[in-house]
Amino acid sequence: MNDLEPVPHAIAGREFVPGRIAFAGSATVLAAEARERLVALYGDCPLEQATVVVSLGGDGFMLETIHRVLPLRIPVYGMNCGSVGFLMNSFSEDELPDRLAHAQAAVLYPLRMHAMNADGAEAEALAFNEVSLLRQLRQTSKIRVTVDGRVRLAELMCDGILISTPAGSTAYNLSAHGTIVPLSANLLPLTPISAFRPRRWRGALLPSTARVLFEVLEADKRPTAAVADFTEVRDVISVSVSEDRSTSITVLFDPDRVLSERIIAEQFTV
Repeated sequence: MNDLEPVPHAIAGREFVPGRIAFAGSATVLAAEARERLVALYGDCPLEQATVVVSLGGDGFMLETIHRVLPLRIPVYGMNCGSVGFLMNSFSEDELPDRLAHAQAAVLYPLRMHAMNADGAEAEALAFNEVSLLRQLRQTSKIRVTVDGRVRLAELMCDGILISTPAGSTAYNLSAHGTIVPLSANLLPLTPISAFRPRRWRGALLPSTARVLFEVLEADKRPTAAVADFTEVRDVISVSVSEDRSTSITVLFDPDRVLSERIIAEQFTV
């Protein structure tokens, strides 16, 4: 442990004490070495006793950390030791307790996916980025899209389709030419992936209360997988998705890296 005085701070409704920091690092050499140095400076605390978790890696590992600590309801502060780092703060070993004390919180709500495959097996998973349906073979998927009990697209032929959280709207959704959504907008982007028919459909913005049902047509001929962050279900025949407001995670950002501002700024990147 370090010899810093344990001065309490309020972080996301929890008392923060320097020395009660848990460090999680990705498998890369850079992240492992960074974790070793930080633990030497500030100590390491078991997750169950920590008041904050510092995630060292890229955005992918940040998502892994979020899923791992979700049942513990511990705030997560990311430091970039990876490639993209949209969800991350810049890496520095200096004055970490002070940075944590002054961090600003963003509360993220996941999507809950309920999937059924061709054998009748069911699976549930949470996604803080997006839920996507993707073709498994050379032929396009054929998908019916229903929103709040009303069929909106009777037949979409495509490589896939995804529905994103606001926080995830700058990830796969943006790569698929979907709309970026501010955190406070209470909207969920629904975005096709390489739509073949109807060719001109570019997606939709749905209210965060929407309940979306994807039904895979001609599933034997056009097998389709569903993916919620890290959970993949193969050969699905139906997938329902809705936002789960009963579950949340608090992610911490330095004042100059606030997530809501970065999402807005991303819309003006050329």
